[in-house]
Amino acid sequence: MRVRHLVLLLAAAAMPVTLAARPQAASSPATTPAESPFTYEKLMVPMRDGAKMETVIIRPRDQKGPLPMLFQRTPYGIPGAAPRSVPRGWAALVKDGYIFVFQSMRGRFGSDGVFTLSTAVHPKDPKAVDEATDAYDATGWLVKNIPNNNGKVGMVGISYPGFAAAIALAKPHPALKAVSPQAAWIDYWQNDDLHRNGAFRLSYFTDWVYSLQADKGDGADFKYDTVDTYDWFLKLGPVENLETYFKGRVPLFQSMLDHPDHDSFYTDQRWSDTLGKTVVPTLNVAGYWDQEDPWGSWRIYEKQEAKDPKNLNLMVAGPWSHGQWSRPGANNLGKITYGVDTGTTFVEEIQAPFFAHWLHGKGAKPSYEVKSFQSGSWVWKDYPRWPAPGATATSLYLRADGSLSFEPPPAGEACRSYTSDPANPVPFRPRPISPTYPRPEWQWWEAEDQRFVDHRPDVLSYESAPLEADLTVTGAYLAELMASTTGTDSDFVVKLIDVLPQYYEKFDNAKPLGAYPQQLNGYQLPIAMEVRRGRYLKSDTTPQALVPGQVTAWDVPLRDHDHVFKKGHRIMVQIQSSWFPVIDRNPQTFVPNILRAKPADFVKAEQRVCPGSKLVLPVVK
Repeated sequence: MRVRHLVLLLAAAAMPVTLAARPQAASSPATTPAESPFTYEKLMVPMRDGAKMETVIIRPRDQKGPLPMLFQRTPYGIPGAAPRSVPRGWAALVKDGYIFVFQSMRGRFGSDGVFTLSTAVHPKDPKAVDEATDAYDATGWLVKNIPNNNGKVGMVGISYPGFAAAIALAKPHPALKAVSPQAAWIDYWQNDDLHRNGAFRLSYFTDWVYSLQADKGDGADFKYDTVDTYDWFLKLGPVENLETYFKGRVPLFQSMLDHPDHDSFYTDQRWSDTLGKTVVPTLNVAGYWDQEDPWGSWRIYEKQEAKDPKNLNLMVAGPWSHGQWSRPGANNLGKITYGVDTGTTFVEEIQAPFFAHWLHGKGAKPSYEVKSFQSGSWVWKDYPRWPAPGATATSLYLRADGSLSFEPPPAGEACRSYTSDPANPVPFRPRPISPTYPRPEWQWWEAEDQRFVDHRPDVLSYESAPLEADLTVTGAYLAELMASTTGTDSDFVVKLIDVLPQYYEKFDNAKPLGAYPQQLNGYQLPIAMEVRRGRYLKSDTTPQALVPGQVTAWDVPLRDHDHVFKKGHRIMVQIQSSWFPVIDRNPQTFVPNILRAKPADFVKAEQRVCPGSKLVLPVVK
């Protein structure tokens, strides 16, 4: 699902909700259907520098008294009309009563200015304008100029609108009384959107950033001339060759080429560094299987938690892809249906009560701090803090015979090896690989059955015996590899997998052609997957070459999760050195700027995974 363009949480509900839907700004005078329960107004809101932002006000037609405003800022287009009826996703909010406000961000659609994708804030420069000042100015203008509002504003959004809500916390307007940043981010280099621990997100950058910067509107999908993007990116060669197709229309790409490392270009944009004492109630939301922004919301929660004397900071997470929590009826993890409507629970029992309490003064203050829908057990859990109490760091060792064991290996155990060939990289999902948009395959690639690469000669698999009891693992997961390469640079990708039993479900042989390979029996469900780039092992600002053949410690953070490996399931770990084309190919030769590597730099390398390699899991007994 093109959730960056579909799931605007509120705005999307005013559009036809289809897999390929993409909200657009109105291209003709906006209308309000006669049968709509809402009124519609479009206006321009001035900022401190004189720029005006295209803004839409949607309010209940039968509004009786002052109401709070729910405000969303977005680069993806605002509603062109009021919805004809109350959308299902709005129902709980409409029951409480809100004025819904949508605004195109600076430089997008009908808004003035230039859209840069910058996440920087400038707290010491009173003349600077950024996304935080635009949120501040817009909030102030709205409470002064929108009739019949009660002076309280809440901000909400998913993905880019989630970031736009989060950054308002850097300098919150006094009227901002509640914020819900959902799938937000803080650092383009670290682990959301453009990189994963410094490894460049090649295909996603190409599709997403091109669609945002190629024109001021939102109608520019990148055009491929092949049905398999794996082939397209392989033929592309080095990353810098993308400019042949971008032709100067994607300014951020030039910045990326000039700043391959974690330098001030990125750290100066890390808006979360300006967060101080938590003064605005905040409902952070993250998906454990979010294929786009799984990391940033946890770090915002962590940053706010450090100074939260009034317990205003909350976290909600679940087995969701990007934005899935906002869709009533959501009850699946990819192909696995767990039968609990987590989407309805979120919008009706979590999000709506949060805003009702802080904007209407209705209901009790939320009693939880962290609420998680735990995968595997498929039940809601409330935790008093995160990391959740009661977990014990437990080592799970990768053994030379391909097994996994909670017992360390004996002295003298051998390494395992494979050859990594940049000319034949491991695909990140089954081929042919569709473009990111508008096809729906992208939504669930992180839950894809990993049997499509199991037993490739360049993928090492380690597997446990069937578990004799449930194993609950709640918190931050970490892989610690002892590994070497014959190259002077390298990547290692680590996957933690829940292997379903061979007879997990009864397969009906009467099912139609193509159903057999889709069954869940023996399904290899990824729980956590991540990449680490060797040049950044010692420093993410000053890359260094690896010593060929030298066994080195590789820490591979696997992010935050809450999962139960059920009795009878197996645990699997896969290790590989490419993840293409979601991650660019490492040439396996150290070069000063990896994005400008030359064809001759791409060489085969022998990779070894050696004794002492393990996963460190927070096991709850």
